Amino acid sequence: MNLYQPYLMRVDEIIDETVDTRTLKLAFKDPAVAESFTFKAGQFGEYSVFGAGECTFCVASSPTRKGYIECSFKKVGRVTSAMRDVDVGATMGFRGPYGNSFPLDKMEGKSVVFIAGGIGLAPVRCVIWNVLDLRDRFKDVTIVYGARTVGDLVYKRELAQWAARKDVKLWQTVDPGGETPDWKGEIGFVPTIVGKAAPSPKDAYAIVCGPPVMIKFTLPVLAKLGFSDETIYTTLENRMKCGVGKCGRCNIGPVYVCKDGPVFTAAEIKKLPQEF
Repeated sequence: MNLYQPYLMRVDEIIDETVDTRTLKLAFKDPAVAESFTFKAGQFGEYSVFGAGECTFCVASSPTRKGYIECSFKKVGRVTSAMRDVDVGATMGFRGPYGNSFPLDKMEGKSVVFIAGGIGLAPVRCVIWNVLDLRDRFKDVTIVYGARTVGDLVYKRELAQWAARKDVKLWQTVDPGGETPDWKGEIGFVPTIVGKAAPSPKDAYAIVCGPPVMIKFTLPVLAKLGFSDETIYTTLENRMKCGVGKCGRCNIGPVYVCKDGPVFTAAEIKKLPQEF
């Protein structure tokens, strides 16, 4: 099989999450591939618009949902601009899945704390639905999610679903000044709300994804709560391009994010070169 040959995907649904963030639901055009394709929560792929190129995103949907994948993205360059222009029924390409994944088998029987900021909810959403689709295998589920403003919150329909569940503790927050008159959630930065939520570290794992500054200030909060670096996971998208360790764009010291990651523990992150 050609390493760089993508699967052909049909755009089945387009969802505008915010004014600049969109989700595409992509179905495999080959029924046999749709039946056999598998991936693990946390893996990523290369999405292509023919004639425009390809770009790297996590798979935002859960591996428990078969026959399709989803990706969420912001319009920031040539390829994402082309992705914004596709219509339902259009054909795109997908290469993957690549990289490692969140160790859900290790997390079974434990509590899971999900912490995300902005578009960083996309890779976390994959794991959230994976856990919720297998809900009886896990203890407490806590979700802390924030964005700059109410308008920047993604997956609003799903946030409402999670809020309505009795087996999920959901904390939503926006930065000071980002609230609206009808906002009923928290007001404050994500690390502050994590401290307020104070999830127990006992038999628990934490998954953190968002802007680097959010992660930087969230890790000390989790440490203060009692989480060890080995029980905290995050995912990186450090300039990944080829997805298979050939181009070298994503390396940080001796680490290739596309092959050694994109999922790392906080302990592994702290061993990376200071430039990161």
